[in-house]
Amino acid sequence: MEPEFWSDGSVWIGESEHTPEGASLAEFAQHELKVKDACFFKTSGSEGRPKWVGLTKQALLTSAAAVNAHFHITAQDHWLLALPTHHVGGFGILARAHLSGSAVTRLEGKWNAMAFVDACATARATLASLVPTQVFDIVTARLACPPSMRVVLVGGGALSAEIAQAAQHLGWPVCRTYGMTETASQVASQARDGDDMEVLPLWALSTDADGVLTIRGAALAQGYAMQEGGQWTWQPIPPAAGLRTRDRVELWSDGHKRLLRFLAREAGIVKILGELVALGPIQERIDSLRLQLRLLEGDAAVCDVPDARKEHALMLVVSSMSEADATRLQSALNAKLRPLEHINEIRPVTSIPRSELGKVRLAALRAML
Repeated sequence: MEPEFWSDGSVWIGESEHTPEGASLAEFAQHELKVKDACFFKTSGSEGRPKWVGLTKQALLTSAAAVNAHFHITAQDHWLLALPTHHVGGFGILARAHLSGSAVTRLEGKWNAMAFVDACATARATLASLVPTQVFDIVTARLACPPSMRVVLVGGGALSAEIAQAAQHLGWPVCRTYGMTETASQVASQARDGDDMEVLPLWALSTDADGVLTIRGAALAQGYAMQEGGQWTWQPIPPAAGLRTRDRVELWSDGHKRLLRFLAREAGIVKILGELVALGPIQERIDSLRLQLRLLEGDAAVCDVPDARKEHALMLVVSSMSEADATRLQSALNAKLRPLEHINEIRPVTSIPRSELGKVRLAALRAML
């Protein structure tokens, strides 16, 4: 990306083969919203209706500067870009490289764990950003980390402690991060001396009585573009009010550090026998058990279904997995769950709907079931 891109007044749309509406969005942004130096990214749609998030280029650079400072990224670093740039996780790497002067090597073609590791070694890459699904692939293939790599940022979903530990045993310096498209990338990154995440200085965070997070800061998105019946609408995010997320977190301070612990996502919380149950930690446990039991073929996810007696029940959904392996996974999972969370049914499907970054699309899975 040329340096002048960041101040040339253009509107950039994160288009892919899945976003044919990109051209009409660009026209809407330029002629109706009359914005300049803006970028639009489509949200994953993992929990409902997809939206296009509008970020100024300055917001992306503000986020990039904070990440560069936190991880001491300089011109001596070399990024291995293995995420699509029509997602903010991949695009943010370009902004960080622009400010730091670090080199970028792009992984070409469809994701392949072996190809990624080979590319890291060849480029002598020092930095990479991955999603948990990619880390899972590296761990299950037992691929050692090249010696040049010093930090691997992992976002886009929850990375289980077991998979993180397995990656570290292979030499991968994984660092969990928390963020979203609306924040131009990271809000918090794993502290160097623990499992909790340190909030980056540019963010002002608060929670309500239920622990739901609100975010304010200079890198926050300006709003959402949505299409209905061929017509575009705009929903602004008021800077003073900030963005009320769907995430439940804990916030506290330790000396000069502000720390964050992610608990659950509102859309992934269901009520069973009067108690709230978070699906996210159960999905993490499924991924960990698949690694422990060497159930590496196919796919598996947890999903809630209506239940006349309990209000909701949990189901194990599997794809391309044998009945015997699915039963082993179910038994091991139930041994770790509270009795009210026990899974009594396995449902095989052709494929489990996931976003491009590997997140289970809960709304689509619920509709399928």
